[in-house]
Amino acid sequence: MASESRLYTFSADTQEKLRKFRLGTSRAKDPQAVVYQIDKHTLEIAQANDTTYSNVQELGDELPDHSPRFILLSYPLTLPSGRLSVPYVLLYYLPVTCNAELRMLYAGAKELMRNTAEVGKVIEIAEAEDLETIEEKLGGAA
Repeated sequence: MASESRLYTFSADTQEKLRKFRLGTSRAKDPQAVVYQIDKHTLEIAQANDTTYSNVQELGDELPDHSPRFILLSYPLTLPSGRLSVPYVLLYYLPVTCNAELRMLYAGAKELMRNTAEVGKVIEIAEAEDLETIEEKLGGAA
């Protein structure tokens, strides 16, 4: 992680937003998601907009067709045992149509984003439609 932490940066404001989101969503009743992107010129990882999505379909509609994104997702679900769980994961959105430069940019920052956001799991998705099956990827009851 040493080389990634020198290449990519998080502002103090972004780090505080990451911490507040992680702590604030642990008891959420609805899914919560925020989208992060990398500025190609400064290599700063920051929130793409100030929106916190509570609807996975709406989130899918907002994702770009040709550019990767990091999505922090807190998704309350009922486990097959009947227990309520709120997994906190990083969705690594990497569309098949994005160019090689962007692929490399985001691939290099994936572990740093994972560690800085303190997520439990990284799930790779290639298209917005993959969000429709996110509950089964998280292990929820059908």
